[in-house]
Amino acid sequence: MADLNQIDLRALARGDKRTWDAFVIVAAPLINAVVRRTLGAYRLGEDDVMDAAQDVFVRLCAQEFRLLKTYDPDRAGLSTWLSVVSRSCAIDHLRRRRHATEPIDDVPEAVLGVEDRHVEKLKVPDGLLTARQMLILKYLYDEERDVTEIAKLLSVDAQTIRSTHHKALQRLRAHFREEEPSRGG
Repeated sequence: MADLNQIDLRALARGDKRTWDAFVIVAAPLINAVVRRTLGAYRLGEDDVMDAAQDVFVRLCAQEFRLLKTYDPDRAGLSTWLSVVSRSCAIDHLRRRRHATEPIDDVPEAVLGVEDRHVEKLKVPDGLLTARQMLILKYLYDEERDVTEIAKLLSVDAQTIRSTHHKALQRLRAHFREEEPSRGG
């Protein structure tokens, strides 16, 4: 079995299948290790690690091996360059994964483990929230309507409801954070 330094980079960049297969075999352990180390702090599953590692190979051969053709052996060794590319792909995978989350408005309270039926009602200071923010909070929490229903009722896009809800929660968090007594002193 070959090592990275024995791979014919010109043949690889031309898309030679045998060279690509050999490259995948020798590069996979390094790529997997870098991706696993990069994503390790985020406690992602093995599927995410494998997906991110696969992204590295996809990126290397995309657009007729455009990225691979940028490798300059005078600037870095192939393993160093692959490590940088792998880390970058892992971070991109993490960013895409974060953006692919489900809005909390769409998750049933039972799934979240939230039981707020017995919690006293929050006293919102006058003027802290806009009338629209107060109305959306009323519909969401007091009347337990869903985002789509509120959007239809107010003749706006569902994203507007989510955005307004988010901004209202940010204001509430900021306000009540300021009121907290400082800890540990």
